[in-house]
Amino acid sequence: MKRRSEVAVSPVTKVRTQVARVVWLLFALAALFLAVGALMVALDANTGNALVKFVIDTADRVDLGVFSRQDGIKHFTGQDATTKNALFNWGLGAVAWLVVGRIVERLIRP
Repeated sequence: MKRRSEVAVSPVTKVRTQVARVVWLLFALAALFLAVGALMVALDANTGNALVKFVIDTADRVDLGVFSRQDGIKHFTGQDATTKNALFNWGLGAVAWLVVGRIVERLIRP
């Protein structure tokens, strides 16, 4: 009986596995930008800083409009509305990116 490491793996299987890893990494990266962006908004980070601006701008791009801070799924008003909108909408967006990413990764992986 052959061990798992001794079993020949087809080139197609190797490619599909690598593509699945890259896809999962991209989805996880999008979720990370949303989560870190929400944290930066909540902590009132200096938007004059290039790194903070880059993270928040990237989070604005990957929220797909559905999870937008300004016009997302839930819109808070009143005191600290900007922080609440960012935490709720971008947090929900991060979870959505992770769930959809895992599903897509499982569909691609052999």
